[in-house]
Amino acid sequence: MRKVTALFLTVLAGQFINAQEVVRPITTGVPFLLIAGDARSSGMGDMGVGTSSDVFSQQHNAAKYAFATQAQGFSLNYSPYMSKVTSDMSLGQLTYYNKFNERSAIGASLRYFGMGDMEFRDSYQSSSVTKKPNEFAVDVSYSLKLSDRFGMAVTGRFINSNLRMPEVDNSSSMASQIAVDIAGFYESDMLSFNGFDGRWRAGFNIQNLGPKIKYDDEQYGAFLPANLKLGGSFDFIIDRENTLTVGAEINKLLVPTPPADRTDAEETMKYNDMSWFKGVFKSFGDAPGGFSEEMKEIAWSMGAEYWYDNKFAFRTGYFHESKEKGARQYATLGAGFKYSMMTIDLSYLFSTSKINNPMENTLRFSLTFDLGRKTYNRG
Repeated sequence: MRKVTALFLTVLAGQFINAQEVVRPITTGVPFLLIAGDARSSGMGDMGVGTSSDVFSQQHNAAKYAFATQAQGFSLNYSPYMSKVTSDMSLGQLTYYNKFNERSAIGASLRYFGMGDMEFRDSYQSSSVTKKPNEFAVDVSYSLKLSDRFGMAVTGRFINSNLRMPEVDNSSSMASQIAVDIAGFYESDMLSFNGFDGRWRAGFNIQNLGPKIKYDDEQYGAFLPANLKLGGSFDFIIDRENTLTVGAEINKLLVPTPPADRTDAEETMKYNDMSWFKGVFKSFGDAPGGFSEEMKEIAWSMGAEYWYDNKFAFRTGYFHESKEKGARQYATLGAGFKYSMMTIDLSYLFSTSKINNPMENTLRFSLTFDLGRKTYNRG
């Protein structure tokens, strides 16, 4: 059973890799938690931790909700997955937030990753069983301004994974786990420059901190995709109708690097026995290749967003991950249209790597509604 689960985890991570090209990619359980489901951030190279607040902040940085200008918001996201191979795999997401006063807000979301019809086999000779495996996560967050310009948030998450092959007696259980995020966000005052105004933003998010996830008959579990995001952006406010935002972001998995020699039983056992808490700290200095390999475990992205008259948006971005750590390298384009209380966002991904990307040539869609009449000023 463990081999079947491991196979799915690898596929979901998008690591269709050649062993000669990738030295030590880091794999985790429930990697769908790291997929950007919304079309705004995915149009900017999956950058979202240090950009302006929106309904999608729940996934990227819930602390941004405390700086929202609308009292409430609701969004629906849809992203096809592996569309080149199948038509029934997708990631869906529902998100809601409520800023109930000037300084604090709550948010909630549901992410559902459906894998369509899949055939399970115990062995090559055994008969197959067709099932619809899936994973989902339910989040609840609370954000609070600690000052006029800085806020923090904590998010609680329940995760459920149903990737197992059903047993003959249907006794196979799902895997469940809980995790937390800790995030912070800074937004500057409006600044005046020669010919334009501007505003700085910066944020961090430590995501998916929690125990390993495993099925009840497994001796060892899989690390959750604990992740550190750091990023910032700057708004060039040219006039009332034209605003250009540029930004950058880095990502580092807080998961230990696998042993250099997987055939070393002692090292493999130490890795499997390691607690999630120890793994978070060990992830900063455990790469067998030393500092240079640690640096390769940092992925980066950059993006830009242009708004005209707060009605039309155009976006672009780029994401880069080392060839030795997964080789996700792609460019993105996106657009948005806002009418009254409704916003429609679209994004598209172009892979620039030789490694296939499960989101390649995929159109992602988001629908957002601003609810409630009360608004808040940015200052």
